[in-house]
Amino acid sequence: MQVRELGHIVLSVKDMERSVHFYRDLLGFKEVSRFELGGQAVMFSAGRTHHELLLLEADEDAPVIPHDRTWVGLNHFALKIGTTDDELRAAVAELKDAGVTIEEMTDHWMTHSVYFRDPDGNHVEIYIDVQPELWRQQPAMVGGHGDPLSL
Repeated sequence: MQVRELGHIVLSVKDMERSVHFYRDLLGFKEVSRFELGGQAVMFSAGRTHHELLLLEADEDAPVIPHDRTWVGLNHFALKIGTTDDELRAAVAELKDAGVTIEEMTDHWMTHSVYFRDPDGNHVEIYIDVQPELWRQQPAMVGGHGDPLSL
């Protein structure tokens, strides 16, 4: 077996319309379909495939998973938004205008990354590839690097 790409992410959410607004209206995913799957479900695509994100409505009393290193599970997911710092700056401004708190901005050498939480507390990274071909030529630069990023 050989995995070819990460297909999609499925998130359970407390408030479907709040999450739809966040992922569709703020982050720019295109809504593909809505249907029932033991509760409301909404699929989104960024255009690469039929869907990269599926939101499932959680039960009203569903507990929230703690988001720290004391819990096993998903730490964060990353969304590439472009290749320039201007694109990243514009995205940060949009997030701040929408009341989203930026938790961290990091220069990973091969990417410039911005971290924040979605309405349910999931850790999200948006990033730009700084020099896409450089990391292909120098694989050792991938991983472990994290300098503060100033936009």
